[in-house]
Amino acid sequence: MSTPADSSSVSRPEAPWWNEAVFYQIYPRSFADSGSDGIGDLGGVEEKLGYLELLGIDAIWLSPVMKSPMADHGYDVSDPRDIDPLFGDLATMDSLITSAHERGIKVTMDLVPNHTSDQHEWFKAALASAPGSAERSRYIFRDGKGENGNEPPNNWPSIFGGPAWTRVTEADGTPGQWYLHIFAKEQPDLNWDNPEVFDDLAKTLRFWLERGIDGFRIDVAHGMAKPDGLPDHDWELNELMRNSDDDPRFNNPAVHEIHRGIRKVMDEFPEAMTVGEIWVKDNQKFGEYIRPDELHLGFNFRLAETEFSAESVREAVENSLAAVAEVGGVPTWTLSNHDVEREVTRYGGGEIGTQRARAMILVELALPGASFIYNGAELGLPNVELPDDALQDPVWERSGHAERGRDGCRVPLPWEGSEPPFGFTTGASTWLPMPAEWSTLTVEAQIEDVDSMLSLYRAALELRSARPEFSGTDIDWYGSPPGCLAFRRRGGLICALNTTEVPIALPSGQLLLSSAPLVDGQLPVNAAAWLI
Repeated sequence: MSTPADSSSVSRPEAPWWNEAVFYQIYPRSFADSGSDGIGDLGGVEEKLGYLELLGIDAIWLSPVMKSPMADHGYDVSDPRDIDPLFGDLATMDSLITSAHERGIKVTMDLVPNHTSDQHEWFKAALASAPGSAERSRYIFRDGKGENGNEPPNNWPSIFGGPAWTRVTEADGTPGQWYLHIFAKEQPDLNWDNPEVFDDLAKTLRFWLERGIDGFRIDVAHGMAKPDGLPDHDWELNELMRNSDDDPRFNNPAVHEIHRGIRKVMDEFPEAMTVGEIWVKDNQKFGEYIRPDELHLGFNFRLAETEFSAESVREAVENSLAAVAEVGGVPTWTLSNHDVEREVTRYGGGEIGTQRARAMILVELALPGASFIYNGAELGLPNVELPDDALQDPVWERSGHAERGRDGCRVPLPWEGSEPPFGFTTGASTWLPMPAEWSTLTVEAQIEDVDSMLSLYRAALELRSARPEFSGTDIDWYGSPPGCLAFRRRGGLICALNTTEVPIALPSGQLLLSSAPLVDGQLPVNAAAWLI
C-alpha cells in the first residue's frame, strides 16, 4: 500500500464534547432488570454503570422510558414528562443521571415528537370533541372520501403495514373522521402547523434538560411536517419499514423550521445536544438537517446498511463525510441499533460474521466524528431467530405476519452464568427468550478473555480516547489492492481493512491493535488493524 500525501493538522477551537464522543445505546427493557419481572429498567442501568465505565464509553442514549402503553415499546408516549412505571419513576431517573455524571458519563434520551400515544390526554380530548374543534386541531383529522366518508382521506400506507388512517366513532356513535398515523394506529401523528404542539415540546425539552439530561436522540427527525393537502402518492415501490427520498410522509421542507425552533431551546443549555434519526439518502438534503441552527448531529445509516466489502465500506464512508462537509457538520457512525439487524448476523453469522464485526468496529472507531454502539454489539451478539409466538414487534401483526419485525436484535443481554436468564433478571424468564448458546457470550465469560469481543472493544475505546493520533476532522485514503482499504487520520492513525480471501501486507507503521492476530506479519482475511 502506498503512503498518502502529507497533510498538517489545522488548529481549531476546542470542540463540543459530542463531536468525538462514543455513545452507547441502551434499549432499556433489554439491558438489565433490577427486579424480577424479566424486563430491563432504569435501576438495572444504574447498577451496570460500573460496567459501562470499564467499557470506556462517553455517553449513554436511552431508548424511550417515558410513560407509555407500550404499543410500540415506548415510542407511543402518553406523558412525555414522566417515566413509565415499567422502568421506574422520576426519582429513579434522577438517581441514574446523578450516578452517571459522577462517573463522567453523559446521559441522553429518546424524544418522540412526530406522534403521541392514543392514550395521551390530548388524543383522548380529541376523540371526545367534535370535528373542527381545537382539541382535534392538535392532530391530523380529516373527513373520509367516497360515499359517507367510508374511504381514507388519501392512499398513504403506514410504515408498519396497512393504511396510515384509522376512522373514529364520534360521540353520538356514528362513524366519523379519520386520523393519520404514519406508524401504528396507537401512534396518531401530531399537527405541527398548530403552535400548541411546539410549545408543548419546548416544555418537555426544558423539563428534562433542567433535570440534567445531556441531550436527545430525536426519533423520526425527518418526519413531523406534512405536505399541504396530503396528496396521494404512487406507492408501487413502497416497502415496509422503509421510505424513499420522494416519500411525502417524510422530509418535507417545513420540518427545518421545527428543528430551528428546537435548536433555539437547546441553545439555552449550551452543553446539551441533539442527534436526529434521519432516513434521507440524498447528501445535500441530509446535510440540511445539521446546519448550524438545526440539529447538532444526524444519524447517517450508510455504514449500518453496507455489505462487508472494501469498496462498499469506502463508498459509505465517503458519502457520510460528504453529507456533512458542505454545512461544516460532524459525521456520525454506527453499525447497528434497535431497528437494524445485528452486525454479526448481517456479515454472515457464526465465526465469519464475528470476525467481520470485529474488523468493522475498528473501522468505525477510527473515523472522525461521533460513534454509536448498540448494547450487546460489544459482546458479539447475533440476531436471534425467535419463535412466532414470542414476537412482540407491532409490525409482525400489522404486516399480516409478512414481516417478522425487529425483536431479533432486541433480546436481553447475557451478563453471567451458564444458562438463561444469564443474570439479566432475578426472575425465571425474560420478555423475549434468550438462547442457551449465549453462555459463551456473557460479560462474565468475556471480561478476562483477552481475545474476546468485549476485550477488543475495551482496548479500542481506551486507545481512541488516549492516543493523539485519533485527531483531525478529515481522512486521507491510501492506494490499496482490490478488496482492501486504508485511510489515515490527520493526527496520524492508520486504519487498514482486508475483505479479500488472502492475507495482505500492511502499510508501514507501528501496530497499535488488530481485530485478529497477524499471519506472518500480514493482515488476515476479514480483519482490520490500527497503526501509527
